Amino acid sequence: MGVKISKVAKRAHSYEYVLVVMRHGKADAFGSVDDRARQLTEKGAKQAKTVAKGLMSMDLMPDRIACSGADRARQTLERMLKVFGDKPKVDMRQSLYEGGVQSVLDELQATKTKRKVLMVLGHEPTVSISCQWLATSDSDPALLDLLNLGMSPANIAIFASDQPFKEWQVHSGTLLAVLGPHDF
Repeated sequence: MGVKISKVAKRAHSYEYVLVVMRHGKADAFGSVDDRARQLTEKGAKQAKTVAKGLMSMDLMPDRIACSGADRARQTLERMLKVFGDKPKVDMRQSLYEGGVQSVLDELQATKTKRKVLMVLGHEPTVSISCQWLATSDSDPALLDLLNLGMSPANIAIFASDQPFKEWQVHSGTLLAVLGPHDF
C-alpha cells in the first residue's frame, strides 16, 4: 500500500481525539473449539506486538483500551500491553464480542474527556461495520473501500476528531488510515 506512517501520525496529532479500532490478531481456525475460546496463533501474537510498536512509533499509545472478553482478543491485548506497559486504562467488555456496532458506540460514550487516544479491540464484522458508520463523509473513499472488504486480523483503522468521544455519533470521525502489521 505504501502508507507513510509519519504522515498519518502528523495528521492524527493535528486533532484533539484519536480512535484506533482494531481486529484481534490471527487466531486458531473457526470451529476448532468454542468461538470465544479460540486462541491467538504465534503469528497473531507477533502481529499484536508489531502493531503496538507501530502505534508507539506514531506516539499514539492509547489512554484507554476497551477489549472484547473473547480469548483471542484478550491475548492480543496482553501482547500489546507488553509494549505499552501499564499506562492504558483497560476495560474488558463481553459486549464487544456479542453486541455489534452499538457496543462500539457505547465505548465512545463511556470514555472520559481526559482520554485523548481510545482503542477498541474487537472482532469482524463488528469492527469494519463500526468503522464505516463512524467515518465522516469526507473520509478518503479508497480507505472506506478497504473497510467494505472487512478488516484482516490485527488491522487497525485510525480516526480523528476535535470532538470528545462522548459527542461522537454516526459519521463523526475522519478516517485517517487503515493499517496492518505489514505497514509498520
